[in-house]
Amino acid sequence: MRCINLRTTLMASAFLALLSGSSPAQSTSDTTSKGGPLDLGKMWTFDNPPKDYFQKTYNFTPDEKWFDETRLASLRFADYCSASFVSANGLVMTNHHCARESGTGVTRKGEDLNATGFFAKTAAEERKVDGLFVDQLVKIEDITKRIQDAMAGAASQPEQAQLQAREEAFTAVKQEYGQKAGWKGLELQTITFYNGGRYSIYGFKRYTDVRLVFMPELQLGFFGGDYDNFTYPRYALDCSFFRVYDNGKPLQTTHFFKFNPNGVRDGEPIFVIGNPGHTERLKTVAELEFDRDLQTPATIQLLKNRSAALQAYNATAKNDSVLNEIFSYENSLKAYGGQLEGLRDASLLARKAVFENQFKAAAKAKNLPADQLRTWDEIATSTAQLRAIFKDANYLAPSERTMGELMTFANVATQFSELLASRPQDAERARSLMVAPEVTDMGLEEAYLAAHLTEAQAALGNDDPYVKAALTGPDGKSRSPKEATAYLVKNTKLTDPAFLKELSTRPNIASSSNDPMLALAKIGFPRYVTAARQARQLTQRQEVLRGQLGRMLYDVYGTAVPPDATFSLRINDGVVQSYNYNGTKAPILTTFAGLYDRNYSFANKAPWDLPARWKNPPMELLKQPMCFISTNDIIGGNSGSPMINKNREAVGLAFDGNMESLPGEFIFVPDLNRTISVHTGGIIAAMRYIYKADRLVNELIGAPAKPVSVKK
Repeated sequence: MRCINLRTTLMASAFLALLSGSSPAQSTSDTTSKGGPLDLGKMWTFDNPPKDYFQKTYNFTPDEKWFDETRLASLRFADYCSASFVSANGLVMTNHHCARESGTGVTRKGEDLNATGFFAKTAAEERKVDGLFVDQLVKIEDITKRIQDAMAGAASQPEQAQLQAREEAFTAVKQEYGQKAGWKGLELQTITFYNGGRYSIYGFKRYTDVRLVFMPELQLGFFGGDYDNFTYPRYALDCSFFRVYDNGKPLQTTHFFKFNPNGVRDGEPIFVIGNPGHTERLKTVAELEFDRDLQTPATIQLLKNRSAALQAYNATAKNDSVLNEIFSYENSLKAYGGQLEGLRDASLLARKAVFENQFKAAAKAKNLPADQLRTWDEIATSTAQLRAIFKDANYLAPSERTMGELMTFANVATQFSELLASRPQDAERARSLMVAPEVTDMGLEEAYLAAHLTEAQAALGNDDPYVKAALTGPDGKSRSPKEATAYLVKNTKLTDPAFLKELSTRPNIASSSNDPMLALAKIGFPRYVTAARQARQLTQRQEVLRGQLGRMLYDVYGTAVPPDATFSLRINDGVVQSYNYNGTKAPILTTFAGLYDRNYSFANKAPWDLPARWKNPPMELLKQPMCFISTNDIIGGNSGSPMINKNREAVGLAFDGNMESLPGEFIFVPDLNRTISVHTGGIIAAMRYIYKADRLVNELIGAPAKPVSVKK
């Protein structure tokens, strides 16, 4: 299951907004001498479709209409996934894991759609999902000069001013285009490419009447659970179908991908159209070493501890929303683990170094300005400064997920009076942060705080003042993080409504209180504030420097290399191809027979259990294709992307990558990288043989379903 990068969601951004107005492991790979521009991947934009590249690589020359129709048949599903139109009647295809929350959101009393799935046998039974929307990209225009000129006008000012000038230019452009003929009424978004090397404005037609049509059971959509996540061979029916309505009737459209249930052949070119969320392939080696040594290990530790706390809590709570949160943590944990393994692969960083040197030489040969050529050194300097403050900025950062509700509130309370005095213009916002902490489960609260203290002890050391204060009892003896947590929770007054009311009306009492949580916050929070302010300035500096790097990349290579992913619509190419793994060879596709083998091998136990209606399949189903692999370049956000052939026919539905694809966050190496997709023939077979969804089968392939033949 692909996931969007979660790192930024783990930071204490509310506080920053207010307060700021080892040696790499050796690899057995022999690719250390390789490295070049295509390590940046193949996530091509529709602003500059790769016509020449497709012709050279596949002897395939799509015309402008091919790209236009492909773009218009593709969708962004809400603000987190991809999708596509697959019929003339507004039928939309996406992943089950993208639709899970929306699909279960239409559950009625007495239903459990995770257990039963859903199929609307008639149009009248299709259920509208409140708040769900899909966006279709209908307008694109380059605005690079306007944005870069705005930033150039503030070039002599601090980085914050340059970034502010960019944001103001974005706002002005959107206001202007919002009144333009052909753009009025569209959802407008400014898109950054090459970290600022290019800019575009996109206009989306937004559809807000979206209704659930079909969704398999959770056991099929997420078959194998986290154990099978990012693995192949795979047996997941990770698909769902919705329908867009316009003025109360199914949308009539000529822009859709016709289903081809015969699917794919070995070596066949395949194209993925979707919205990859986030890559960092233009990062310098210095930045990647920072991620390898500090940022990624810290993120993994946080995810691991918080997931464990939620799993312990949900063992008795049995809450579906908590279960989805656990899925998200485990998905991210596996993804970051694969990224870290890639960062620790000496051959991959060697490839990055090779390209970095090629890029420097090419930039110098083009006689680019000297201040631009210093960009790599300046990024290395700011990265070294970030290393120096990382521990305080990361391990003392307050948020409900890092240290719990009570300790987070304690940090805010100790800063409340200072905020009111130093920034009276933000008084209302500061007061909004002084909302009484809502502790839903004290066991979970203690688990978060104990995890925080454990992480702080490991990172800062026993002699650190914050750690020493937390882990030294009133009797002067050392105590474990768990013991310290029990003491803090038992003795704090932050659960007393009367004390909380006094804090909100007399903020100065926080500084004189002997409450143990407030006392600890008074030691840690000032350090965090100092480090966070410095980190904010340094990251703003790096954002400007990365923009310079992106402009150089575009000046040197132009559109011959695609930009990093930014959750904007892309088309990428690959071929259906096997790979060697675990001492054997992966088949290009899997069948339903493998689904049952996995089920029986694990004695029908979760997460390989099957619903009752799947227990006695017809023999014809067993030989039908279920999933397949290709060399396409995807990342989180691509979930739900259609896989199409040269004829613009849907042959699959992307839903994951293999373990070897996880370093794709920072480098694309197609040797072992594989995209995993649900086979369109498998979707049709499941609808025909298990769900008896003839209405959908007829709509998708235009005739009653017949047994699917697999092309070799």
